[in-house]
Amino acid sequence: MRKTPLFESYARCGARVVDFHGWALPVQFSGIIEEHTATRTRAGLFDCSHMGEFIIRGEAGIAALDRMVIGDMVHLAAGRCRYTALLNDSGGIIDDCVALRLGPEELYLVTNAGPLDAVTAMFDTTIPGIESVYNRTAKLDLQGPQSRQILLELGLAGIAPLKYWSGTRCEWRGAEIIVSRAGYTGELGYELYLPAEMAADVWDAILAHSMAVPCGLGARDTLRTEMCYPLNGEDVDESRTPLEAGMERFIAWETDFPGKARLLEMRERGGYPLLTPVVSSDRRAPRHGFELRLDGRPVGAVTSGTFGPSVGRGVALAYLEAGAAVPGTCLSAGPKDMKITVAEVPVYKGGTCRVRLD
Repeated sequence: MRKTPLFESYARCGARVVDFHGWALPVQFSGIIEEHTATRTRAGLFDCSHMGEFIIRGEAGIAALDRMVIGDMVHLAAGRCRYTALLNDSGGIIDDCVALRLGPEELYLVTNAGPLDAVTAMFDTTIPGIESVYNRTAKLDLQGPQSRQILLELGLAGIAPLKYWSGTRCEWRGAEIIVSRAGYTGELGYELYLPAEMAADVWDAILAHSMAVPCGLGARDTLRTEMCYPLNGEDVDESRTPLEAGMERFIAWETDFPGKARLLEMRERGGYPLLTPVVSSDRRAPRHGFELRLDGRPVGAVTSGTFGPSVGRGVALAYLEAGAAVPGTCLSAGPKDMKITVAEVPVYKGGTCRVRLD
């Protein structure tokens, strides 16, 4: 397994490490529910150094990326982030990713670990002026209502003006870093892109604060599922289109991208399955692959599911027939006819990610 710059730090924090897409990553430290609750109420620190990061310089490179994804990269304002997706020629989702416009001719792109090798090869042959920087970059996500205060107390003054879904370059601890106010938890939080050699020191400094706890993949999964954020490789993959995955609001229809003709046809025809949140009537979680039934008739299947500590029930994402994907619809799931209900997005509604700050 590949190791992040923080691998040696895991043992000191009591981590249980697992293989995630070939990376040795912590699934938990103190416990999934404890880490989940700490992130919702204080602050959780996640090592996300397995992600892919790229810098694209020049108008030609940004325009080339624009032709590969569903979002408008050309007109993305400096300092703003944009969620988007990289598609194949059939409109299937190769990867969902986040772009940050650093300047008039500079864009920072963050991709997932699973398809990273394939995505890198595509970019290298298609996008002029692109540089992969993930081999020398560590990514730390500090998420939770206390995250801003922690970072300000540690001297990261550059985050003070950041609004939700924005980012900037700033200097911290003698190094240039990139920070975005974003995350995968639904809480106020910041993603820090650091030189790999300073990752361990920053990790230790943040965890020295009484409000911060180390968190693993387990809590990351429960937090994102309650918010209905899809997981690449389970909820979205090349067999699903952005329309099916609920990404229509992120599609810039005026731009050209692979699979656009198919998406236009799907939009016109309608009736395609939709990625939809469902909740159980108790703590049991609908699991990946569970068949979903409406009055005994199959109407879809679960793609990912878990127990949601903040809502006290099982929570899952599932592809459902359009007629069944209506909030309040009662379904049964799995071999034991678990009672579940179609829910609204997000399932957990108390997140602080969009809070306005002075």
